[in-house]
Amino acid sequence: MTDDVPAPDVHSGDVQSDDVHSGGVQSDDGSTGSPRSHALPNGLAVALVTVTSGSVLVLEILAGRLLAPYVGVNLETYTAIIGTILAGIAIGAWAGGVAADRYDPNRLIPLFLTFGGALAIASIPIVRFLGGDPGPDGDSRSSIILALWAFGPSAAVLSAVPPAVVKLQLRDLARTGAVVGRLSAWGTAGAIAGTFLAGYVLVAFAAVTTLIVAVGGLLALTGVAMWLANRLVDATLMLSASGVALLGLAGVAVTDTPCDVQTAYYCLSIVDDPDDESGRILVLDDLRHSYVDPDDPTRLEFWYTRRIADAIDTQTAAPDIDVVAIGGGALTLPRWLATTRPDTDQTVLEIDPELIDVVEDEFGLPPVEIVTGDGRQAIRRMADDSADVVVGDAFGSRSVPWHLTTEEFLADVDRVLRDDGFYVVNVIDGGDQSFLRAEAATLLTTFDRVAVIRSAGVVDGAIANSVILAGDASLDIDAWDEARRADGDDGELVDDLDAWIGDAMILTDDFAPVDQLIVGTG
Repeated sequence: MTDDVPAPDVHSGDVQSDDVHSGGVQSDDGSTGSPRSHALPNGLAVALVTVTSGSVLVLEILAGRLLAPYVGVNLETYTAIIGTILAGIAIGAWAGGVAADRYDPNRLIPLFLTFGGALAIASIPIVRFLGGDPGPDGDSRSSIILALWAFGPSAAVLSAVPPAVVKLQLRDLARTGAVVGRLSAWGTAGAIAGTFLAGYVLVAFAAVTTLIVAVGGLLALTGVAMWLANRLVDATLMLSASGVALLGLAGVAVTDTPCDVQTAYYCLSIVDDPDDESGRILVLDDLRHSYVDPDDPTRLEFWYTRRIADAIDTQTAAPDIDVVAIGGGALTLPRWLATTRPDTDQTVLEIDPELIDVVEDEFGLPPVEIVTGDGRQAIRRMADDSADVVVGDAFGSRSVPWHLTTEEFLADVDRVLRDDGFYVVNVIDGGDQSFLRAEAATLLTTFDRVAVIRSAGVVDGAIANSVILAGDASLDIDAWDEARRADGDDGELVDDLDAWIGDAMILTDDFAPVDQLIVGTG
């Protein structure tokens, strides 16, 4: 009778049956059947989990630089990339676990590595094809679509490797927690290492496309090597995955990079002015940042540079003023000042030393002191009452970096300025001008007088440049506006500043949603 049959002991760790192992029961055709899976050496298992997790995070960091020429570098871009990578990790981990329960992980891992590496390489031509014409004259495009199509697939396939490895290593139910925890910890360590390695080392070591190809190629070759060692994966599948890698490499070769130079901060190009053979334009990511005429350093082509120059000319008469410029670009204004006021003492704060090297090679440098590093940190180190003029012209894509907009930052600017000095800043905004109004309101908490000139594009509701002038002494705002009109400018000076600012927020280090304010104007 059945009552005489003793029940098996099912307490975890008390009894281990022969079929409790990674891969479960595997038949000759790869479906569930007799036991065939064999655990990996612990060192190899750790290496696979660490490297694949780290590679996904390396690709996440590099994605920002690859997408920058097409969508800029802003909060939206990084949000799209992070969200896409996390979605890929979640989908890959789930799908990899399901696949590992149905098929021998020893067959899956080489295929995942090869295909994931191939998809990483393919991300480059995908971005170049879907991104269209980069730069300021290209059509607007979605950062979510670019990130999803270019990096979602590789993140998902590579994230399927860790659960397959875990499945192989689960040989003893009594040690399930230890095995999963150990491999999970190594995967997290790999992700951390990949993040720091990409952000602090790799982007300064080689071009982004070179790094992506290297990461993808290393993964694909590792997969091929594992396949050659066990020959468990169908050769057709491996050839298909390898073919994707070769197609990706071909795509990289036949599609052009939009960058002349890829620095740690920018995709940088210097292009000729199509309407004037003597003009050269510095393009950083997807925006024109500077215009230089090597034959005429007094030529100020961009609207905002003329309004800043007007502010300097109308508010200062001395030939030997001290000027600090936050943001260098191609040093258009410093060249103009060095020519029109050769006795001026100029300090330029520029975050990207490679940009300065390129500008020096292309145009030479005017007689200025250049301090490389973050502008806010550099301002903090400057002496009190050491400048007559501070010029704000630093941008991350279309927005002033948020930490250069706040009350706390402006207090440092005010400290550096002499009593009769002033601050003039270039701002991009449009629509209801939420950020422009917020920045003007914030300046009024620090300076006695503030004036805003908006370009014709901003007046018409487009996203374009405006210039704000602020100081504690009596500013000659009428003279500044008269210089604008004399230039034939169709923009306008904001007449009733208080009414125009309205209830705009004050930007502080604790709350300065600059990107969101600009997005809200769209």
